[in-house]
Amino acid sequence: MSQVMIQQLQQFKIIPVIQINKVEHAIPLAKVLVENGLPVAEVTFRTAAAADAIKAMRDAYPQMCIGAGTVLTPEQISQAKDAGAEFIVAPGLNPNTIRRCQEINMPIVPGVNNPSQVEQALELGLNFLKFFPAEASGGIAMVKSLLAPYVDVSLMPTGGIGKSNINEYLAIDRVVCCGGTWMVAPSLIESEQWDKIGELVREAVALVA
Repeated sequence: MSQVMIQQLQQFKIIPVIQINKVEHAIPLAKVLVENGLPVAEVTFRTAAAADAIKAMRDAYPQMCIGAGTVLTPEQISQAKDAGAEFIVAPGLNPNTIRRCQEINMPIVPGVNNPSQVEQALELGLNFLKFFPAEASGGIAMVKSLLAPYVDVSLMPTGGIGKSNINEYLAIDRVVCCGGTWMVAPSLIESEQWDKIGELVREAVALVA
């Protein structure tokens, strides 16, 4: 991933991790994010609507920074790229997925949670990594332990991060940003509570300001 994109994510601090079940929810959700100061999204490939949702967001809000999350296969990489995703986020470290992204010049942030995986990522030429699942893998203490010996590595912790602990993560040197779902919970999206989501997004932006 380019330094410019990493710096952009660092400015956002929070990356909303989104699960969209219906394509028609994509544009209203993007509108809420943009209008409330968080024009960034990681749209997860946990649903069949993901690629179409990314395309809808990209077409409606070209200024948004949109990534594809939970990407597991080369086919999903191609779908994400064709839809307009700017980067890929994976839950784990799959060399085949990484090489495919590198072949097509698609930035990828693979998931790691131990030193061996960090070293494997470095061997593959990647040093901006997703620490996942963050809280279940040791949280703050593990982040600090992982970063200490690997001075060129920076992390995006995701998993179990919310209002009560996000600033603890962001205070750690070389934690670029954190993935979070609390302001874009699937239940809120499914019930089209756009005003509530907007309120939570504003609160989240203010929390990390």
